[in-house]
Amino acid sequence: MNILSTILESLQWIIYAYLALTSLYIFLFSIAGIFPQRKRKQKDQLLRKFAVMIPGYKEDEIIVEVCRDALEQDYPKDQFDVIAIADSYQPETIAELKKLPIKVIEVSFDKSTKSKALNKAMAVLSDDYDVAVILDADNLIAEDFLSKINQAFQNGYQAVQGHRVAKNTDTGFAVLDAISEEINNHIFRKGARVLGVSSAIIGSGMAFEYHFFKNMMKDVHAIGGFDKEIDLKMCRDGITIEYVHDAYCYDEKVQKAEVFQHQRRRWLSAQFVYFKRYFLKSFLALITKGNIDFFNKAFHTFLPPRILLLGFMSIIFLISLFFLPHYKALAWIGLFLMVVLTFLFSIPRKFYNFQTLKSVLLLPKGFFLMFLSLLKLKGANKQFLHTKHTSSGTSVKEIKKQ
Repeated sequence: MNILSTILESLQWIIYAYLALTSLYIFLFSIAGIFPQRKRKQKDQLLRKFAVMIPGYKEDEIIVEVCRDALEQDYPKDQFDVIAIADSYQPETIAELKKLPIKVIEVSFDKSTKSKALNKAMAVLSDDYDVAVILDADNLIAEDFLSKINQAFQNGYQAVQGHRVAKNTDTGFAVLDAISEEINNHIFRKGARVLGVSSAIIGSGMAFEYHFFKNMMKDVHAIGGFDKEIDLKMCRDGITIEYVHDAYCYDEKVQKAEVFQHQRRRWLSAQFVYFKRYFLKSFLALITKGNIDFFNKAFHTFLPPRILLLGFMSIIFLISLFFLPHYKALAWIGLFLMVVLTFLFSIPRKFYNFQTLKSVLLLPKGFFLMFLSLLKLKGANKQFLHTKHTSSGTSVKEIKKQ
């Protein structure tokens, strides 16, 4: 009996140590995110030429709208091309796209992936571009997006992440997804840059020096989570990733529970894959080369998803109030309050409203779906999991008024 008690006691403190370490990490970065980013010195005044690449798989319903929107930039028209990478589109959609002043590259694969589509497009395109911008097939961008990104490149960066925000908050799950995105923006992008480490990239609304990106992508064959792979590789190789907080990219948020679970399963699977692949390597790089950026980025794969963290901490908090000894209860309660403060610091003020309050009631369901996703990770990183998008019928100007 004493041995069993000792094992349970040890297990409890191991869990506490893990949750304390990961909670303290995001807490410190959430505080950093409150402060403004340091202004960078401008190194040139070049107007770079952009390849705005929009890969999409069976996105017939929205792609024409997205490409039309991408053309509406305040950037010189001869300095950017919009490139639709059309995977398995209907002939009518291709015909509509070709009516626009854009480039259309048709692709088809036995197993479709975003990395395959991008590599195929860059093999076809000429090399007279300076910057590659990657959008998803549901993304709209603010009119000054390219101008803001160009300024970051004028400051000497090779990789830049824009500020991806929700373009829809029409359901409870869309609100939760939008808040989750902004928490991650605050902690892993703005907070990271304030503390002097690289921003995390997301998968869209991002930009890279064109030739660097083309060469890097030749070795990327990820089925899911290709952004995590290039994120880690860049930090491994000493490439600092900038974050431009006022360069807005509007992204469709999930509207239904089943889509939420589908998407999170894919993300969780990628996180486990890259933890196994890079965490130990990053630790060795930290010890032998002092590569803090690489280790910090790999440490993200060690963190529990925020909704799982909040869910587990809430359960433990309730247990500690009634069943744990006083000193243990205080330890867990303190940790729970730190997690709550992290989220309060990270959520933009615009979400402090009645709609968010109603959406909070869906958190237990979201936690349960995420937990189920943990049990269904096998094979998720080996198959292309497509998330279907729908037309919002809303322009960027209308979104800004909301």
